[in-house]
Amino acid sequence: MDFSLSHEQKMLVETVQQFISKELEPLEEEVERSGMLDPDLAEEIKNKSLELGLFAMNVPETFGGTGLNTLDWILAEEQFGHTTDILVRRAFGNVYDILFQGTPEQIERWLLPSVRGERVFSVAFTEPEAGSDAAAIRTLARKKSNGWQINGKKHFISDGAFSDFFVITAVTDPEKKHRGISTFIIDKNSPGVTVGRDQPMMGLRGTSHVELFFDDVQVGPEHLLGEEGRGLKLALETLGRIRLAQVCARAVGKATRVQKLSIDYASQRSQFNQTLDQFQLIQQMLADSAMEINAARLTVLQTAWEADQGQDVKARISMAKVQASEMLGRVVDRGVQILGGLGYCKDLPMERYYRDSRIYRIYDGTSEIHRTVIAKNLSGGNSSLYQIPLNS
Repeated sequence: MDFSLSHEQKMLVETVQQFISKELEPLEEEVERSGMLDPDLAEEIKNKSLELGLFAMNVPETFGGTGLNTLDWILAEEQFGHTTDILVRRAFGNVYDILFQGTPEQIERWLLPSVRGERVFSVAFTEPEAGSDAAAIRTLARKKSNGWQINGKKHFISDGAFSDFFVITAVTDPEKKHRGISTFIIDKNSPGVTVGRDQPMMGLRGTSHVELFFDDVQVGPEHLLGEEGRGLKLALETLGRIRLAQVCARAVGKATRVQKLSIDYASQRSQFNQTLDQFQLIQQMLADSAMEINAARLTVLQTAWEADQGQDVKARISMAKVQASEMLGRVVDRGVQILGGLGYCKDLPMERYYRDSRIYRIYDGTSEIHRTVIAKNLSGGNSSLYQIPLNS
C-alpha cells in the first residue's frame, strides 16, 4: 500500500498549481467584482492551457484529450478547487464524459470540437419539478417521421449562456417512466430553442445558470445520444466520474485554500498580546479542519483508485460527495469565524469562499439523496463501504 505520488504525478500537480497561481488567481477579484470574465481573457487562458496540454484532461487520447486516468485527473481537479469556477471552465475545459458514448458522427460533430476548445456545451437535466428526482422530468420528445419534436423547460443550467449546444434529457415514452427517458444533443441556434434569464445565485460569480425553453424544436435522428429509453441510465452512469472530480476533489482543494488563509491570518493577527494561533480554541478549529480535509482527500483518492481498477464505485462516490462537500462547509465556516469581522467582509476572499462553498451540498445530488444511496447499498450487503475487503 503506497500513498506516495509518482514523479509524473508530482509534475502534473506542480504544473497545474503554477498555472492557476500565475494565470487564474490574478483574475479572481475582477470576476467577483464584475460578475463576468472578459471574452478576450477567456480565449487567452484557454489557448495557454491548450499549449500546456492541460485542456480537457479527462478526455481519452483517442478523442484528442490528455487521457489522464481517474486518479491523476482527480489530483489535477483538487488544484482546480483553489480558484474560481468560471476560470476553471474557461482554462481547462468542461467536456462531460457523456459525449464519449456518441456515434462516430456525433463525436466528429460535437465532441472533437469541444476537446479542441472550439465549442462549449452544458448538460441540461434539471427542471423546476426535477432536481434530485431526475426521473421526474417533463420535457417531452415526440417521435416524428424525420426525427423528434421537443417541448419543455430546463433551469439552473450551468454555463448555459456561453454554451453552443446542450445535452438534454427528455421523455420519449411516458408510460415507461424512468425507462422512457432518452438523451439528445441540441444546438443552441436550433429554431425553437430559447435561452432564458440568467438565474441569480448566491455564489459562483461569472458562471451563468440559465433557463432553457424548447418550443417545438425539430431535430433529426442523429441528435439522439445513446439508445432510446436509456437516457437516464446513460446520464447517471457517465456523470459519476464527473461528480467525483468536479465536486469531491474540488471541495478538497477549496478547503485546502481556505485552511491556508485561516492559518496565515491566525499566525499574524494579535489579540491580548498573542497571535490567534496561540489560543486553544483557535488551535482546535484549525486542527479539526486539518483532520477533516485529510480524511476527505483519502476517501476521494481511494475512490478514484478503485474506479481505475474497474470496480463499481457508484456508492463510494456518493460517500465521497457527502464527506467532501460537508467537510468544506465546516472548514469555511471555521475560516469565517477565525477571521472574525474580516471573514464576513468582502475585502478578503473568505466571504466569497463561504458563498461559493454552500452549493456543494446541493448540486450533483443533495447530501440527503446520496445518504440514501449509501444506505441502500449497505442494506444490499456492500460491506466494502465500511470495512477493508479481504480476499479469501
